[in-house]
Amino acid sequence: MTAPEPVVFPTDPAGWTAFATERPTAAVAVVADVDARLVAGADLDAAARLDLWNDADIALQQATSEAYLLSEAHPDAAVRQVAEEQVQKLEALSASRLLDRDLFAALSDLEEDTLDGQQRRLLAKVLLDFRRGGVDLPDAERERVRELTDRDTELSLEFSRNIRDGRREIRVAPTALAGLPQDFLDEHPAGDDGLVMLTTDYPDLMPVREYATDRVTRTAIVAAYNDLAWPQNDAVLAELLEVRAERARLLGYGDWADYETEPRMISGGTRHGGQAIADFLAQLDEASAGAAGGEYDLLLARLREDDPSASEVTIADFFYLLSTLRSERHDVDAQLVRSCFSFDRVLPGLLSTTGRLLDVAYVPVEVPTWHGDVHSYDVMRDGRRLGRIHLDLHPREGKYNHAACFPLAPGVSGRVLPEAVLLCNFARGLMTHDEVVTFFHEFGHLVHDILGGDQRFARFSGTATEWDFVEAPSQLLEEWAWDADVLADFTANAAGEPIPAELVARMKVADGFGRALEVRRQLGHANVSYHLHVDRPSDLQAATEHWYDATSPVKPLAGLHSYAGFGHLTGYGACYYTYQWSLVIARDLLSGFGGDLMDPDAAARYRREILEPGGSRDANDLVGRFLGRPYSFDAYRVWLTGT
Repeated sequence: MTAPEPVVFPTDPAGWTAFATERPTAAVAVVADVDARLVAGADLDAAARLDLWNDADIALQQATSEAYLLSEAHPDAAVRQVAEEQVQKLEALSASRLLDRDLFAALSDLEEDTLDGQQRRLLAKVLLDFRRGGVDLPDAERERVRELTDRDTELSLEFSRNIRDGRREIRVAPTALAGLPQDFLDEHPAGDDGLVMLTTDYPDLMPVREYATDRVTRTAIVAAYNDLAWPQNDAVLAELLEVRAERARLLGYGDWADYETEPRMISGGTRHGGQAIADFLAQLDEASAGAAGGEYDLLLARLREDDPSASEVTIADFFYLLSTLRSERHDVDAQLVRSCFSFDRVLPGLLSTTGRLLDVAYVPVEVPTWHGDVHSYDVMRDGRRLGRIHLDLHPREGKYNHAACFPLAPGVSGRVLPEAVLLCNFARGLMTHDEVVTFFHEFGHLVHDILGGDQRFARFSGTATEWDFVEAPSQLLEEWAWDADVLADFTANAAGEPIPAELVARMKVADGFGRALEVRRQLGHANVSYHLHVDRPSDLQAATEHWYDATSPVKPLAGLHSYAGFGHLTGYGACYYTYQWSLVIARDLLSGFGGDLMDPDAAARYRREILEPGGSRDANDLVGRFLGRPYSFDAYRVWLTGT
């Protein structure tokens, strides 16, 4: 069998518009042919029908992934716009198929006893998709669901576009940058007006909020960041919440949270998982409240050393105070740590570390891509190409401005080579340790996509597990960014010396300080995500500020509009809880390595039981096979409180 080939991008910059339109057009034609054969194919047996459905899945998934990527990453705004239009068309096609009664009839009466386990799993998932898509509804309701689903896609794309294009700037006096490292100051000279321009891009935002001793400066940049895409996204989000609520109601769910959670771990397979979110958030609240209160008192006391009139710690103070106290209490100088992490060493170091862990090699390939910043690699094992990855790691105008893994091609055994892309916004020079941890996290999604991409059906390829499990492998990989032996292999200060093991040990102890407050911050995001969708408040600003204020003693900046730039509200919807749910699992998965992160037997078992199955088994089964037992909350509680 001929090995599948990777995606071939245009070599001529003028060819991108054609690429962005012709490939979706070809996919639509494939799907039309498949659907016609399914509807007309009374003589097709069950296996043949599922194979045809898989053909359509492959075409739709790949075309949609390519279009989404270009809409978020291509440097040409015209190409991004064309790609967005194709996403809308492809998502509309996907939704319309699930409303097609003839297609449903072609799959709903299959003889399951002729199918093997993977075929039965695929059939069950597809039939659930049809029912969740509205195929059983009366005609008028089906048409309304179609309209609402298409509008959801349109609004979500607009919401994301406004964030992507919404970068803000502030200008400050050079003296306002006291505390920032010298290389940052060198890269930010004053302009003709004598002021320094700072942007809300991560390479500016993250150092300023952590190192700037001037509280006014910290507040100004965090305030600018918390007003990204406002007021543009105010009306967009308000309508999106209403669209989702009406769609959930028409489909027979209590609210959007019930709808979203049905196929996820938290629901237990019921149609009422929304309450389970509230119960889980209450569990997090109980677990973190006591420790968070003690941590907050220390932060406020330290803030008053700088500003005796301070009455509260705000989110603009949070990262600075954590860094300061970790330095003073645990002798961890964040700027000294940063001096050991240059991007040109972190990238090969991460590749080397994960290569050893996962028994793969990353071979650089020179191929045309959408931008000169992109690094492309073939992922190899024993001379066999397992997949291809593309790393687009630095900020630029018009590019996705967070950090995420984007699928590109769904791996299907012998047919489609798995490919995936990282879109991140890291500094080109020295990186904060937080950035390094983020890099490991996002790379965890990337390798999950590739190693899980040897599947019979596209539906189960890569990270296609339950959505509230998908973060667990990435959160687990963060641990390697805290291991002294791992870091010694690729860190270096100005003298070429690796980061000392004693410093890493102090970093790990210091990281425990503020952990409960960080969980409260994440709990705030989860509460906003959940309550905006379930409560549908008329005043988005007031409701968002209320939930952040009620959740954490660290206060939000008053009067701002962080919901407008909360990009997870589109893809994660009401379910930002996912991050802490997955972290509970990740903390328990860590126990499977027995204290040695590079243990070859544990690593092989992890690849085999967690990553390589993709979505071909339920997440509880994956975890149980790796740990030899069900996961529990205990490891997370110990991590959170130390007891």
